[in-house]
Amino acid sequence: MSKRPSSPHVGLFVTCLVDAMRPSIGFASLKLLEDAGCIVGIPEAQTCCGQPAFNSGADNHAGEIVKQVITAFEHFDYVVVPSGSCAGMLKVQSKELFLDEPEWSERRTSLARKTYEIMSFLTDVMEFTPRGVSCKSTATYHDCCSGLRELNIHDQPRALLSSVDGLEMKPLSGNDVCCGFGGTFCMKYPDISNQIVGDKAREITKTNADMLLAGDLGCLMNMAGKLSRDGAKVKAYHAVEVLAAMTDEPAICEPEREPS
Repeated sequence: MSKRPSSPHVGLFVTCLVDAMRPSIGFASLKLLEDAGCIVGIPEAQTCCGQPAFNSGADNHAGEIVKQVITAFEHFDYVVVPSGSCAGMLKVQSKELFLDEPEWSERRTSLARKTYEIMSFLTDVMEFTPRGVSCKSTATYHDCCSGLRELNIHDQPRALLSSVDGLEMKPLSGNDVCCGFGGTFCMKYPDISNQIVGDKAREITKTNADMLLAGDLGCLMNMAGKLSRDGAKVKAYHAVEVLAAMTDEPAICEPEREPS
């Protein structure tokens, strides 16, 4: 892409899971983008990225969903997503859906070029570093499959988290190994998924970290659920919640607190 605008107009693709299960990730993303100097729009017409349908072989349905995303977001300078999985769908996987539709293929390619996972966008495009953020805790980081393998997201979250005062990062053995979520995989093959996330939970517990951080809510919910069932005390958060100093809410899969 050409040199970015000084105050780019960014479309925030919130994602289904964030909207339904963890809106605080959306608010944290909005805060970080605005702190980085972006003008942020959140189209009300947005729905799903189409990945569940695509992974289930329903290409026609997935294509119609992606067309809705293209129509809602193509006028923005950038599209930013707090999920490597959903960003990967829009940037990489969706190209298979329009091989016989040249116009939509071209529009999809244009959208893909300006679509970024949020932590990649903040570091690689905006060259942004959060300031004045403090979190006196220890944390470990899981690299989610789609972000790592499709979008090369590894150093970016660690660079951002290194700016958080008081946060000590602990290495996670097998940080790049799947957590067992895999979208519809965990529903189609629950026994295999449970074995994989069990192995992951044991490695997380071995770090003795207070917090588990990652960049995809689906993976975080899967790992946090297993950790909770095992009685572990590790609190799971999306990395943007820490970067935006928005960890006052209950952690992922943690019960809501009684009003004081």
